[in-house]
Amino acid sequence: MPNDNGAREPYMNSKWIDIKTAEGGTFGGYLSLPPTGRGPGIVLIQEIFGVNAHIRAVADQYAMDGFTVLAPDIFWRMQPRLDIGYTQADMDTGIGFLQAMDFGKAVADIGAAAATLRARPDCTGKIASLGFCMGGLLSYLAAASAGVDAAVCYYGGGIPNQLAVAAKIRVPALFHFAANDKHIPLEGVDKVKAEFAKHPASPVHVYAGVDHGFNCWERAAYNQPAAALARGRSLSFLATTIA
Repeated sequence: MPNDNGAREPYMNSKWIDIKTAEGGTFGGYLSLPPTGRGPGIVLIQEIFGVNAHIRAVADQYAMDGFTVLAPDIFWRMQPRLDIGYTQADMDTGIGFLQAMDFGKAVADIGAAAATLRARPDCTGKIASLGFCMGGLLSYLAAASAGVDAAVCYYGGGIPNQLAVAAKIRVPALFHFAANDKHIPLEGVDKVKAEFAKHPASPVHVYAGVDHGFNCWERAAYNQPAAALARGRSLSFLATTIA
């Protein structure tokens, strides 16, 4: 709507909603709708810092690109709506939650989020998972068993150690890795490349000279050119797989 100067304010329509679990309970998720009110779905999967300001901003960013985006609260069983930053203390807190998390239940929660999106009139049909770091690994696992139609995985720690899962993936997947990532050595990335060479619809990209977390503008590792290139590739991938 117009402001006092007659210009239109930026559109944004977002809120927290309840997601029903298979067990009958509920947990929260941040929903962001596109300007048209409807679009293909994205389950946006957090890092270890919760559905924090950055993840909510990324959800809004993809919503502005025309997607209906739902970011489920992955740590809800331990601390609902965890929202922390990027100090060392925050990192230690997030790692503690990561180590205590039940990955099987987390993937089931992603499946519940995908089902919630499919049932909404503002989601036009197909759904992708898209995650960063821990969320990148969960997006990969979701491609195998959470009922999504495509997956985008940003520097998913642990993927090279979970390549047995690749045989169960029947949907397109897109991988972004950082060449200087100490958490995911290039030998591991090469294993992912070799495995997914069998899947031509699932490209693996490595970004030279950047580190883990290069997409997050609130972190020292942020690299604008790499983030922009990866985002462009992600949008192109989503346009051909779920739009």
